[in-house]
Amino acid sequence: MTVDEELNHLDSLLRRLKIEYEVYFNNPTKRPPADLEWKVLALLRKNGDGTRMNFTQRFRYNEMAQRYAIYSDLWRKKMRIREEGYRRPQDALLSVQGVREVEHEQKHHQAYGVSAQPRAFSMAFTDAAAQSEEVERLYNALVAAKKKSGEAVTGSLDSFSSFVRKKTDQIRKQYGCPSVEYSVELQDGQVKLKAKAKT
Repeated sequence: MTVDEELNHLDSLLRRLKIEYEVYFNNPTKRPPADLEWKVLALLRKNGDGTRMNFTQRFRYNEMAQRYAIYSDLWRKKMRIREEGYRRPQDALLSVQGVREVEHEQKHHQAYGVSAQPRAFSMAFTDAAAQSEEVERLYNALVAAKKKSGEAVTGSLDSFSSFVRKKTDQIRKQYGCPSVEYSVELQDGQVKLKAKAKT
């Protein structure tokens, strides 16, 4: 099998694996597609050194490896929630069977893959510097929503924390409010982080 044929096969397996996991998470009686995932991992490892690839093939391989890494992280989180149940507010964004907050609204927005509520997740901050755990929860909620809607995730937790601290201080000074509310929202199919003064 040539490199291009192997990459085509890997792409096909990755698409099948994503579908199989979606079926698994929506059906409590299904088993996770471990055999299929093993085949994907085997192909990723086989081509990991990139010695047989030209630049174009290497670029394509990296894109698929990154896609798998994003999927794998999301599946691991969903698996934990499926086993342990709903614990944190951002878990609702992962749309796992049995832990969704608004089941009937979800059906109308399955194309987006995130909670159908206009405000899927919100949190207020008075002193973001002292609320590192809450900042991380907001960050996780935003990342989960972006991944589910197929958007690229950019920026680290540290840079996000710095942004929230500065934005909170700015809005509090501008409006003289005690706290600032941040919300993860869906607008025209895109995930947005909104901030507003809260009295």
